[in-house]
Amino acid sequence: MKTYSAQRRSLFYLWTDILLLNCAYMIASGINWYGARSFDDQNYSGLLVISNLLWIVCVNLFENYTPSFHSQNNLGRFWRLLLTSTVHLVCMELFIYLSGNPTQISENWIFAGYQVFTILVFIVHFTITAALWLLKKSRVMVKRYVIVGDEDLNDLIKPFYENHYQFGHAYCGSFQFDSEHTQLEKLEDFIETRKPDFVYCALAEMNADQVKGVIRLAERKNTHLRLVPDYPKFLSGKLHSGRLEDFPIIDVKTKAHTGSDEQFTKRAFDLLFSSIVMVLGFPIFLLVMVAVKVSSKGSIFFLQERTGRWGEKFKIIKFRTMYSDAHTYGLQHSLGALDPRITVVGRFLRRTRLDELPQFLNVLKGDMSVVGPRPLHKYDVDMLMCEASHSFQKVLTIRPGITSIGQIKVGYASNMSENLLRLKYDMLYLNSYSLTTDIYLIFLTIQVILLGKGR
Repeated sequence: MKTYSAQRRSLFYLWTDILLLNCAYMIASGINWYGARSFDDQNYSGLLVISNLLWIVCVNLFENYTPSFHSQNNLGRFWRLLLTSTVHLVCMELFIYLSGNPTQISENWIFAGYQVFTILVFIVHFTITAALWLLKKSRVMVKRYVIVGDEDLNDLIKPFYENHYQFGHAYCGSFQFDSEHTQLEKLEDFIETRKPDFVYCALAEMNADQVKGVIRLAERKNTHLRLVPDYPKFLSGKLHSGRLEDFPIIDVKTKAHTGSDEQFTKRAFDLLFSSIVMVLGFPIFLLVMVAVKVSSKGSIFFLQERTGRWGEKFKIIKFRTMYSDAHTYGLQHSLGALDPRITVVGRFLRRTRLDELPQFLNVLKGDMSVVGPRPLHKYDVDMLMCEASHSFQKVLTIRPGITSIGQIKVGYASNMSENLLRLKYDMLYLNSYSLTTDIYLIFLTIQVILLGKGR
């Protein structure tokens, strides 16, 4: 039975709203509400970009699409949507006023677009909510779950989901620990076979080592872990509480960027930001392509296999910065400014990070994110798996990025100590992620580019 991700559904909601937002402004202009006549007269394309970015910020602020712990309050969600729309309108009107050119046409256009958007978004959201309810009722859309515990835990959880089909949860088996053995290997085989979206565990039946092992197992297997609490003392920073009727549940954050609506917000920002860079940066792309082509023989682009999320391989795209016969030197790590393989143009591209521009195509494809740990060569992966296995496995739970705090602080890692230092920075990013952090790191990267401080 096919499983569906709450984060993907949230991402669908966000992009639907952005589409409706842009359509609303076009409709308001077309029907001439309040004198909102033309896109061109007031450079409305720029306002559209600001409006789209502001909507993402407002959605993140009010957690409109947060996949909450079994929230059935659709009325509350619609209320948050109305509140978000109102705040978005006020911020846009304030932006126009503070920009120094508050014309009546611009303000009327924003207000008219808001009215059209409010009507459209409530109709579409109501339709989607009704459709999802019908699909879950018919058992078409389900999330698979397993139970790690005795029959008492089964008797608590199974009847709940059987009586609440609207949550779309399907039972796919149970596992019980032997009191004398950890049996983590058997549990790993069980999870690998059943491939659940959620694992419910009874804390009272496991010792501390078993619970730690289950948490790490859930991280490796990309599954959500929910604990019936009794032993939460070593789970600092990873807990989100909830309830199934009368008994409490601890939701363990085993997936990076999924504690709330972080993952879909990050992906939405990645797509929007990358699209803007690809359009506005097209002249720079052309100049770099010409410079690479005339500076040395070989292709313009350089494709290389790197390790991405969950250890999956993908081809990273960069502007070529080395001579086409660089492989004859037998080197694996860059030697920085003294590396004989790097061309004259390549040194400039690396120093300014312009060689990374084609990676926005990787972002659009879904292989990478704008901000995240740098994707590594296989030999770097092997070294880090030996030296810092647990930390590096956590880093592999998110998409690699074009830029990162490790890349800004350390640059290209040429040895193990630099790789470990960059990993330390990546772990700091992983544990304190926010959209604001991503934007801040992008500005730091722009500073590196403008000052030519990259290495």
